Amino acid sequence: MMSAETAERSEVVDGMRIEWDVAVPMSDGAILRADVFRPDDDGAHPVLMTLGPYGKGLAFQEGFAGMWQRLAAEYPDALAGSSNRFQVWETADPEKWVPDGYICIRVDSRGAGRSPGLLDMLSPQEAHDYYDAIEWAGTQPWSSGKVGLLGISYYAANQWIVAALRPPHLTAICPWEGFTDFYRDLNRHGGILSRFGQAWQDHQIFTVQHGVGERGRVNPNTGELVAGPPTLSDAELSLNRVETIGEGKRRNVVDDFSAARTPDLSQIEVPVLSAANWAHHLHTRGNFDGWDKVASTQKWLEVHGFEHYAEFYTDYGVALQKRFFGHFLSGEDTGWETQPPVFLNVRHVDGTFEQRAEQEWPLARTQWTRFYLDDGALTTTAPASTTPIDFAALGPGAEFWTPPLSQPLEITGPASARLRIASSTTDADLFVTVRVQDSDGREVSLVSAIDPHGVLGVGWLRASHRELDDAASLPYRPWHAHTREMPLTPGDPVDVDVEIWPTSIVVPTGYRLGITVSGRDYEMPGDGPWPVLYGIENRGNGVFVHDDTDDRPTDVFGGSTTLFTADGASSVLLPIIPATDEG
Repeated sequence: MMSAETAERSEVVDGMRIEWDVAVPMSDGAILRADVFRPDDDGAHPVLMTLGPYGKGLAFQEGFAGMWQRLAAEYPDALAGSSNRFQVWETADPEKWVPDGYICIRVDSRGAGRSPGLLDMLSPQEAHDYYDAIEWAGTQPWSSGKVGLLGISYYAANQWIVAALRPPHLTAICPWEGFTDFYRDLNRHGGILSRFGQAWQDHQIFTVQHGVGERGRVNPNTGELVAGPPTLSDAELSLNRVETIGEGKRRNVVDDFSAARTPDLSQIEVPVLSAANWAHHLHTRGNFDGWDKVASTQKWLEVHGFEHYAEFYTDYGVALQKRFFGHFLSGEDTGWETQPPVFLNVRHVDGTFEQRAEQEWPLARTQWTRFYLDDGALTTTAPASTTPIDFAALGPGAEFWTPPLSQPLEITGPASARLRIASSTTDADLFVTVRVQDSDGREVSLVSAIDPHGVLGVGWLRASHRELDDAASLPYRPWHAHTREMPLTPGDPVDVDVEIWPTSIVVPTGYRLGITVSGRDYEMPGDGPWPVLYGIENRGNGVFVHDDTDDRPTDVFGGSTTLFTADGASSVLLPIIPATDEG
């Protein structure tokens, strides 16, 4: 029976005490609602917390049925050992943590799910709410006073934000695939608008805004409305939220709006386990950048593959998390003191991984190698004189290939491209895609975070955003200021540097390495059918496509782009890792 008002209730299930819709007081007098899963005893236990806008009562199986079905089919260990009654998207399963002496708390952020108020995603208000929630949890009689944060995506991104505020009871964080930069990671790749944000906000956030009420889903465990109790009109809902993605769309450069939603990573001092995915066009960059920039003296980087949601729930992921939090929250001897600073699952073209312990990132033994673009060829020798290459900006672009490799080649690390280009218009969008073909000329793709046929590496840049922050830039990671636009003069060449996000791939003997430079997202060859998510066809880049016509009017971005290659004017810098017996 759905209630007309929010009321706390509790029950005991298999030795786990569950308290539903617990009131969590905020410093400004507001109340957020949380579900608390804890051991049914009188002890004090460490806390694992999430706070966010996805609806704490929305069952994974209902809200994200496609992902749940694939998780069940491809990774059965993720579901084993649990009834899965309390599974919620991108949060820890309490049935796998409470028996080990942890308390799992899920808080609906202000304006989402069961928590009333103004929905303002990733805002300073939400960060301060999270701070208050952590301090509340750290001072409850059932709490040991140690609070850890564990969650994926949004629940990872806002870990970076709140950790920078340094709540006293925050003890350790594990941001699992979570971005750090609102502008560069979420909203605009190299200055180019990512269409993902609008689709995600409309489908995944606004559908569980507080007040959707009877038009939304029901918590299967309580019978209560996931986003209620009230049912508000569309007009009322609109007044109760900030159009975060819409604001980001209309702001072409970095300004106060994006800066307020981007943490100062240097303020983070608690222990950090940053878990990255090699191929997530929203999160990959953030996990590497976050690990690099935090002030924490105790920090670890782990990198894996597969779907965005997979390894968080598998035995591999849960064991890693438990070793980390067991050490820092419970004081257990988990062997974490021997964990290498960097732990990589290096990708092979057959979809397998090579697990490798490393001491730093990028790897110290990296052989930074420049490959030059030369009339369809990719070579380590700079061409002396070649004819410029013209391509239609909205066409497939120009591609460059090595000969078949005479020995395996490992690429693991960040990369960059330096291109000399001109446009027939006042701007040009540039997409640099790393490709591999087998000995029969078939395209190699790997399961990425959001695409079963993901590209192997990619970078983006809007030419008018080519200005670099020289102090922050490195040869393998150009850092663009994005504070002003510098239009092109049609026909005049300019040099641009493109950041290619970190990747890993071992290319076998007989295969070819390729680079495509285009003015649109690269699309995997073939007729499909291709998976569709949020109405977006997934052909190598998942839902992270850049085809918003407002952001890319054809009179500006539909012209012709010229690529100059003479005297090594256009090249890519790749992180080549020597074979073990060489390095």
